[in-house]
Amino acid sequence: MSHWEREGVTDEWYTPKYIFDALEETFDLDVASPVDRRWCSVPAKKFLTSNSLESDWGGEFVWMNPPFGGRNGLIPWLDKIATHGNGIALTPDRTSVKWWQDAAKNSDLLLFISPKVKFIRDDGLIGIKPGNGVTLFAYGNRAVEALKRAEKNGLGLVLKR
Repeated sequence: MSHWEREGVTDEWYTPKYIFDALEETFDLDVASPVDRRWCSVPAKKFLTSNSLESDWGGEFVWMNPPFGGRNGLIPWLDKIATHGNGIALTPDRTSVKWWQDAAKNSDLLLFISPKVKFIRDDGLIGIKPGNGVTLFAYGNRAVEALKRAEKNGLGLVLKR
């Protein structure tokens, strides 16, 4: 979430459905799911709404759009999915910061979404302009294939290491 997007009001910002449509994938587990899923379009079979970082994700293929708030707040989330090794993480584009570069090194593939993403607000409305630059990080073969499909479906640009 960027500073112009109602900062401090909520961490609940939902991923737009067109991202999942481009991935053409169903997830076993959404590891950062809101309790109130009215505006949530994650195609997952199960949803963790609390204690995700302390929970066992098992061998599940996961979707992870964690809270963006707090400086370096994404680090424990990205460390966990990298160790888990099976899923897709959505983060803001912060290509110059250490946590982003570490995530890029630890992932199997990444995709820069274009244009900027306008997330769904906690009241169901689309966020205001200009939106956020977003990276999807793939961990594992299934996630790599999903990002490749998303690129073919026009979601953005895949970069390989």
